[in-house]
Amino acid sequence: MPVTAADIYPAEKLSFAPFPSRRSTVHSTKGIVSCTQPLAARCGIKVLELGGNAADAAVATAAGLNMTEPGSTGIGGDMFCLFYDAKTKKTRALNGSGRSGSKCTLETVRKDVGLKDGEDGILPAFNINTVTVPGAAAGWVDTVAKFGSGKVTMEQILQPAIDLGEQGFPSSYLSALAFEDSERLIKRASPNFAELLKADSSAPQGCRAPKPGELRFNKTLANTFREVAKHGKKTFYEGAIAEAIIKVVSDLGGHLTMEDLANHAKTGSQEVDPISITFSGQGIAEPVKLWEHPPNGQGLVALMGLGMLEQLEKAGKIKSFKQSDHNSVEYLHALIEVLRLAFSDGTWFITDPDVKKISSTARRPSLSSDTVYFSVTDPEGNAASFIISNYMGFGTGIIPKGCGFTLQNRGANFMLNPPDHPNIYAADKRPYHTIIPAMVTNAADESLHTCFGVMGGFNQPQGQIQVLLNMLVFGMDPQSALDAPRVCIEPGGVTGEDDKVRTTEVYLEEGISAEVAEGLKALGHQVFVLDDFARSTFGRGQVIRRHLEEGQQVWSAGSDQRGDGQAIPL
Repeated sequence: MPVTAADIYPAEKLSFAPFPSRRSTVHSTKGIVSCTQPLAARCGIKVLELGGNAADAAVATAAGLNMTEPGSTGIGGDMFCLFYDAKTKKTRALNGSGRSGSKCTLETVRKDVGLKDGEDGILPAFNINTVTVPGAAAGWVDTVAKFGSGKVTMEQILQPAIDLGEQGFPSSYLSALAFEDSERLIKRASPNFAELLKADSSAPQGCRAPKPGELRFNKTLANTFREVAKHGKKTFYEGAIAEAIIKVVSDLGGHLTMEDLANHAKTGSQEVDPISITFSGQGIAEPVKLWEHPPNGQGLVALMGLGMLEQLEKAGKIKSFKQSDHNSVEYLHALIEVLRLAFSDGTWFITDPDVKKISSTARRPSLSSDTVYFSVTDPEGNAASFIISNYMGFGTGIIPKGCGFTLQNRGANFMLNPPDHPNIYAADKRPYHTIIPAMVTNAADESLHTCFGVMGGFNQPQGQIQVLLNMLVFGMDPQSALDAPRVCIEPGGVTGEDDKVRTTEVYLEEGISAEVAEGLKALGHQVFVLDDFARSTFGRGQVIRRHLEEGQQVWSAGSDQRGDGQAIPL
């Protein structure tokens, strides 16, 4: 009898993910795509081979990831991009996040979830009112228009992903686990659930989650991509796709309108000025600049955390760490404390930049999120740091009929009280966003240093700082910097009038010693050690670092062992 996927992946082994991989840094002089799915990386490589640049290839990779890892990302979500232009040595930023609907008022939403005047409450994570306008489709088109090479068309850029959907592809291990975890959500959330699941007459409702190694098709998503490729973003926000989105949202009690989608098509994504901090602490050889997106993203938290570490060192409050201090009690304690302070400020000030209110009431957001982050570089020296997300796994799990993707639940980051909170639910407003791409340049001449990021909800600024310091301070190569065990805190807030930081949980990844865990407990931290599949808490990062050898640029890339992907060179 022939070997099947079930023989390779026995059912009893699908409840855990031991991550027993070993990887080494990948090098290239031409370009690299580093992401969580090798098939999606190949989509980007194909566009580079056609003469496209890093921005063109990033959109191709994003589409490929929507096909291969829909439990983390999709065209029904939002995206952010940082693009390094090698000719101008400028880092540019594109905000591809959508807003709540014009009829999605605080009063309407509170009534929908059954809250009375003055009553405290939250917006349930998968409520229909968490659906905000999907910004990704416009973001893809605008990324190519603003940063692309002009040498390839959108049809050429999206064709590799279209081919995957039409010709079929095998499910990866972790993507299959995500399907398994969310099968009930998808079936419960949407009348169109069968579009994403695998047909099986023996399964409840005639379909089920695909298993690792089994072939998957998504011809409806391929058709969605084909429409966007031929007709641009207008078809997504004003045509049949938009009608399908509004119908399923309306049928489920939501308030988005065709006008909301059409308005996003007109305004498109926003090119914004990136924010940065110059870091020269911890005895690094040359100062670097860390670049982040401004609010409504949380990149500000990473900048504040890194800046505080440098200032504490200058003030003599912490020492200059050596390689032997990596993941020591002293190092992790300093990192934890600056992250607590950074998140405390972040919850006060990060919101839609069109909203000027700030609040003295902090928020304790959810740590959980599923996203894809990936890095792309090209032969000309350009780099794209790209992140795209449904927010929580498959988002709401709601599928517009005939479209092949789920709608995000990014609106779950809105607050329903108190009224003066910066992220209070309001019409035509973008929520606090967790997804943040990063870029590093050399401060002396603005040449590119590293294109990188770490996905994973409120872990993202934490993971970014650790991976960056692993390279700059502790001398690790890109793959080792990603492989090293990480720490993650539950974002805390400020309580009462004394401005004291709330006690928060600290999660240590398996591999950090028991002695360090005990040392942190002795300092008052609530410590939990996570192993196996729980390690997904620490996110999945991608790193591409640039250096010169005999006058020629060399790209060196790593891909997180906590994910299915790899770095693929051109």
